[in-house]
Amino acid sequence: MPARFLPAHPPKLHLVLMLALTFSTGVLDAVGYLGLDRVFAANMTGNVVILGMALLGGGNLPILGPIAALAGFMTGAMISGRALRLTPAGWNRRTTVLLIGVSAVMAVVASLLLGGLNPRDSEPLTIAITATLAVAMGTQAATARHLNVKDVPTVVVTSTITGLAADSRFGANTHPVWGRRLAAVGLIMAGAAVGAGSVHLHLGLGVLLTALLTLGVALLGRSATNRQLRGHGVEKATAAPAPDAAVVNPDAEAGQ
Repeated sequence: MPARFLPAHPPKLHLVLMLALTFSTGVLDAVGYLGLDRVFAANMTGNVVILGMALLGGGNLPILGPIAALAGFMTGAMISGRALRLTPAGWNRRTTVLLIGVSAVMAVVASLLLGGLNPRDSEPLTIAITATLAVAMGTQAATARHLNVKDVPTVVVTSTITGLAADSRFGANTHPVWGRRLAAVGLIMAGAAVGAGSVHLHLGLGVLLTALLTLGVALLGRSATNRQLRGHGVEKATAAPAPDAAVVNPDAEAGQ
């Protein structure tokens, strides 16, 4: 999306970018569940439930897939947490690098799938792809958490739906800003629909779309941060001197 169509105010822009990641999560989770043996790449709550049922033999559900996804997601989250541990909350160079890395991993997976790799031919291959995508989504989720956009966690909407209902006019009536919560729920649902449609065309298309969306978010977020820093630099350079600042006499300097 061209930058001119995006909000200029950084908090609003970051909200839009996190909503875009929420949509991409829906896409990838649909691809994972429908194309990778009923395993989610980002929704770890779903994987825990699937694993719990599978351990008791419920519905021939997978066991290794959810375990691989959980391990991969936690690994990705640890990578992001380690990389960002000394940085303040908000957008910075490391968050950009992490999101570009997520995009690169998904682009590699998408290229392999589009190139003819079929995970349905081999269970170990399915598990490997699932784990790889889960690492990417764990990194994305932890990075989005560091960006600290309220009510948009990007990978899960259970808490968002809880807040939407509990804080509504019919509940506690304490949260007048309900638009972002509703948008997050709607976008992850829309992403899932797009992801389901892409699976019918090719398994790699949804992964490729997610890679492109993540790359776009990383670049737009970094560009906005750079513009903000340049703006602050101009403000400081053009600021009027303080009333008690010493005034240098050019004639006196010349005589020295």
